[in-house]
Amino acid sequence: MDENRTNGIYYGIDIGEKATLFSYFRKGLEEPVTLSTVMGSEIYQIPTYLAKKRGVGQWFFGNDAIRQVQLSLAVGVDGLLEKARNKEYVMIDTEEYPAEDLLLIYLKKLLLLPGRSSDMPLAKLIITVDVLDEVAIGLFTVMATRMGLQQKQLLLIDHRESFYYYALSQDPNLYLHDVALFDYSQSNLKRCILKRNQTTRPQVVNLIYENCGSVNFDKDKSFDEIIRQGFAGEIISSVYLIGDGFDGDWMKDSLKRLCQGRRVFIGKNLYSKGACYAGMVRDGAIEWPFVYIGDNDLKLNLSLKVINKNEMDFVTLISAGESWYDAQGECEVILDGTPEFECWVQSPDSRKSRTEVIELSGLPERENRTTRLRISAKPRSDKEVCVTVYDMGFGELVPATGRTWEKVVSL
Repeated sequence: MDENRTNGIYYGIDIGEKATLFSYFRKGLEEPVTLSTVMGSEIYQIPTYLAKKRGVGQWFFGNDAIRQVQLSLAVGVDGLLEKARNKEYVMIDTEEYPAEDLLLIYLKKLLLLPGRSSDMPLAKLIITVDVLDEVAIGLFTVMATRMGLQQKQLLLIDHRESFYYYALSQDPNLYLHDVALFDYSQSNLKRCILKRNQTTRPQVVNLIYENCGSVNFDKDKSFDEIIRQGFAGEIISSVYLIGDGFDGDWMKDSLKRLCQGRRVFIGKNLYSKGACYAGMVRDGAIEWPFVYIGDNDLKLNLSLKVINKNEMDFVTLISAGESWYDAQGECEVILDGTPEFECWVQSPDSRKSRTEVIELSGLPERENRTTRLRISAKPRSDKEVCVTVYDMGFGELVPATGRTWEKVVSL
């Protein structure tokens, strides 16, 4: 565990088309803190909106940008995330800007918010979005590089994974049984149920996700029916409600049903707080006896069988649950015996494993234990890992050939 990183600060950003939420976390805090741009307010949603002052290069973001546009002092841009994803160009004040540059300005402005413990080094920036696809991964990876961040300082996750980290960071009584999340955003209701397999070590977590669609004009009755059907036969310890759709005093019968033997919480900043927890867990700052295999997480463990101090041992190159796009592993070994070695492949929810033999065809004949190999593993997808072997020779005694061997290992 890198003490410099775990003693730093973790920024969690939940960025959406309309609004963004920004939380931070560090050692010494009981839970992540969410920042507001409205002084003395608990209105945490910051409009995903940017504006440029007319005639000069001064930029505003969030509520301040909206005010400047309303006063006709600036030209505003909304839909920053979608425009950047589509690589659009935006005309502002007679000048054309790449939308990606505008989103970068917005993020930089966000990271300058007061009260974020800026005297501490950045451990990790965690960005969470509704859907994390290859376009989003590429976009935010470029953003991080342009902000001067190293690869290890960026983590990208989706909302479901944020929920996973948030729910299991709470009081254990709240996840004694299953945990439910209802996300009611933009008139669309989504449900996610978190289940733990308590017989595995670590405990494998599954998230059952369902799009419930639009809620009809009688929201209370409609939501009450969704709860009744969705919770039939389930034991739910706690329920989290998130999204603008839950604003107002319309929940009557549905709330009564929700609260029957369950703890219920409502708020807006669950995802940004969950992102903060994710960063600390990934850096080893929080003990974590769980593993969740999300859409963008690796579905396999990959290990090498080696002899270490005359004892059989396994060296893990790739671990299930890591984000496949930034996971990698490497080690150096001395070849003992025939020019081949075994990789062990295992699913995290199974005790069974299988072996993949990698043959080093064409390796020059040498005395035993005079060949050093560098073995690296880099995922190609969530289910495939490319293993690369490099012949390093053996110092001055045996010159390296520079030959490499590759094999793609899959689950």
